[in-house]
Parts: sequence; C-alpha cells; structure tokens
Amino acid sequence: MTVALPPTAHRPALRHRLAERGVDRTLLLVLPGALAVVALFCYPFLYGLQLSFQPTSGATQGGFSFGAYHAFFSEPFARKSIWQTFSLAVPASLINVGVSVPISYRMRRDFRGKRLLLALLVVPITLGTVLTAEGILEFYGPAGWFNHTLNLLGLASSPVQLTMNYTGVLLSLIISGFPFAYLLTHSYLSGIHPSLEKAASTLGADWWQRFRHITFPLLLPGLMTTFCLSFVMAFAVFPSAMMVGDPDGKTHVISIEAYEAALEHFDYAQGCADAMIMTVLMLVVIVAVTTLRSRLYSGSTGGKG
Repeated sequence: MTVALPPTAHRPALRHRLAERGVDRTLLLVLPGALAVVALFCYPFLYGLQLSFQPTSGATQGGFSFGAYHAFFSEPFARKSIWQTFSLAVPASLINVGVSVPISYRMRRDFRGKRLLLALLVVPITLGTVLTAEGILEFYGPAGWFNHTLNLLGLASSPVQLTMNYTGVLLSLIISGFPFAYLLTHSYLSGIHPSLEKAASTLGADWWQRFRHITFPLLLPGLMTTFCLSFVMAFAVFPSAMMVGDPDGKTHVISIEAYEAALEHFDYAQGCADAMIMTVLMLVVIVAVTTLRSRLYSGSTGGKG
C-alpha cells in the first residue's frame, strides 16, 4: 500500500518575506556600511571609553575609576589645552566659512578662467595636513620665500615669525580647511534658485538687499552645517600643531595631550580619557549649533505660516 506524503511547505524567499512585513529591500544595501561603521568606529570608540575608566597607572587595578578624568582637569597645563584648541578651531572655522561665502557667490556665474580658479581653490584639499605644514615651513619660515620677498622690497628688516607659533597652525588650518568649506558652501548656494533673486531684482532690490533678505537666510542653515564640519576638522588638529606650531606652549592642543599620554607615557587610560574629553567638547559645540539651526529654521517656517 502506497502512502502519499504531504506536500513540502514552500518557504517564501527572503525578499517576499520582507515585502510582506513592509520592509524595503533596498535597506539591505545599508548593511555592509553599517557593519563597517560598527567595526571601524563603534567598537574602537566603546573600547576606548571603557578603557578611560580604568584605574590610572600607579593605582589599584580593577574596578571603575574617574582617575584619568580627574588627572586631566586637575593639571593646569592639560586643562589649558581646552582653551588653546578652541582658540584655533573656532577662528579657523569662522574664517573658512566666512571667506567661502563671497567666493561661492561669485563663482555661481560663468566667467573666463573659472575652471582654473576652481582648481586653484580646491587643490589644497589634495595635499593633506602634513604636506601643507611642510609647505608653510618652506614658504613662511624665517628663510622662506615670503620673508625673502619682504626683505627685497624693504618692508621688513628682520624675518617675520609666522611659523612655530599660533599663526603657523592657524594658516595651516585655513589652507587645508578652506577647500572643504568652499565646496560645501557652493553646493548649498547652488541649491538656491536664481529666479528668487531675479524676482527681487525686478522689484527694485539691489545686490546687497537680495543677498541679505533672500540668499543669506536660505543659505544660513547650510552655513551652520558647514561650520560644524569645519570645526570638527580643525578641532582635531594634530600634525600642523606639532610641525608648524609650539606643541609645548601656545599650540598644545588636546590631541597632543592625548598623544603624549598614550604613546610617550604609555598611560592608555589617560590617553583615552583625553580623547573622550575632546569628543564631548566637539559634540557640545555641534549640538549647540544644530539646535540653534533647528530653532532658526522652525522660526522662519512658523513665521511664514
């Protein structure tokens, strides 16, 4: 007697099961990137975070300790690095964003030599901070071309000190950070339709009135985002602070403090704590600027309603 076997249940394919649950299959494309973020960022960050709470060298091992954070804030020289980092990052970011606005505004129009000028504006981003610092040493150093030119023109009898100090690091941050700020500002400005300014022009508004009342309010949210990204790049300054600055004085930034603690004194708990303090300070500025940005944007949309 032949017994008929029940038919095998057909299991729907993964894409059909996702579709039945209302999940977009294209989200699967995010999975490799998400795994890379976890492996390359989340895990090292969390590992460094827990390492920063380990007892400092010389203390009893084991347990949970704020010793590394207490050591940072109790040391005047280390604590001063916070101000020195902000004194470099904030001016550099403001200068890069501020200068990029008029240049981007002018670059929207076609003119002769535009491509060459665009290449000159963007090429520093390909050099990197180390090569930029080397160039500053050669050009602005005491025996560099800049001081040599001033001497030939009779404008300076002695070399102008532009390297191995605060000025050298600020120049490096501006040179390396401006192309990034310009590209972002230009992309935001390109998103503003020219017809808005043309309509205002037909109503008798000059270029300053058009920029002040139309272009700048629309550009402001993008400028605030550009400032945040430029600030993060400048706040993490390290190579230029070491090469063209005064790492034991006015350019002793937090990144140098973390480097010395971890790789010179081999106190990894202290180095991680310094890095976490640096991260928190950056996040405070980013949250403050993005909060102000959202309030300005919500206020403008609310006023229209």
